[in-house]
Amino acid sequence: MPSASIKNLKLRAQFIQRVRSFFSNENILEVDTPILSPYGTTDINIDSFITTYFDKKKYYLCTSPEFHMKRLLCDGIGSIYQISKAFRNEDVSKVHNPEFTMLEWYQVGIDHFELIKVIERFLKFVMGIPKCDIISYDECFQKYLQFSPLDLTVNEIRQQCLKRLELSEELEQENNKDVLLQLIFSLLIEPNLGENYPIFVHSFPATQASLAKINEFDSRISDRFELYYKGLELANGFHELSDHVEQNNRFNNDNFKRLHQNKEVVPIDVNLIESLKFGLPKCSGVAIGIDRLLMLELKENNIDKVISFSFDKC
Repeated sequence: MPSASIKNLKLRAQFIQRVRSFFSNENILEVDTPILSPYGTTDINIDSFITTYFDKKKYYLCTSPEFHMKRLLCDGIGSIYQISKAFRNEDVSKVHNPEFTMLEWYQVGIDHFELIKVIERFLKFVMGIPKCDIISYDECFQKYLQFSPLDLTVNEIRQQCLKRLELSEELEQENNKDVLLQLIFSLLIEPNLGENYPIFVHSFPATQASLAKINEFDSRISDRFELYYKGLELANGFHELSDHVEQNNRFNNDNFKRLHQNKEVVPIDVNLIESLKFGLPKCSGVAIGIDRLLMLELKENNIDKVISFSFDKC
């Protein structure tokens, strides 16, 4: 038996058709890129599924179509999007299936704040959402925890939290500032976000830039945003990093962290680095979880109810 009802599967098909209609109206090209690659993501927070070719060479199931799409951007294809399967080797939960559907979208010639405005139009067209809110990462901490984290040490952050709540053992034992901030954000801030309307959180710490540019006016922050609605993370977006040297350094730094956390070191995508040498045009991109959008659209509280076969039924 399918995990989703036939009614929901029909509504899913209509929803994805609306998504494609939006991009057709915007004159943004749909592309299709490989799912298998000899290069994986080095991101310390993401684990890939691995398979082998007949010659025993490792291949990685894509956690995002980002790298291949950026190679197309470097070749001059213009603004593009893709609705693709993505795979992440993470625990099954109400909001995560190891195989899921991602909308990856790149808009040429604009920064991340301009892309946020286009995403607002997208949400209005696809889901009828009338407006979105926007707040900075720093403002989130000030609003919900009454302190600004950007210039504080790990111990200072703990002390600020202790003034207002009892820290969990997980938070008390974490000595990495970024990991501590991510835990605090996910446990204490994220559940409050987007209660009435979707909300964009922008200007994450530079140390959490991922593949985003560092802000040219404030080196403490990156040109990165995330989108939340009803306490659920829906999207992650960047003003895209175009410097091939910096990108290669970040990949190597990721692998250094993986090594020290006893995780597998992942081969760096040399094809992406070579493409970046030719030049990535000014652009901003975003990855949006289609299944999670559908959960909100259909008022379901479990991702199983919007996909044809959940992980335990596939």
